[in-house]
Amino acid sequence: MNGLTSRFALAAGLLAILLATGCSSMSKDTAIGAGIGGVTGAVLTDGSPAGAAVGAVVGGVIGNEVDKKK
Repeated sequence: MNGLTSRFALAAGLLAILLATGCSSMSKDTAIGAGIGGVTGAVLTDGSPAGAAVGAVVGGVIGNEVDKKK
């Protein structure tokens, strides 16, 4: 992973954690899913920003759906 992408992945993860504080359960799950998905997408695609973005979207959707099943 190159330097810019690793910084983007770190920022996405930190943003998800910050957004998760003081939010509803669904918002927390969605933000955490997006952060984890973004980091995972970046890692799996060797630092591709597109991979990070797709991972964030997929992770956010999964996080949102997990909360609905509770």
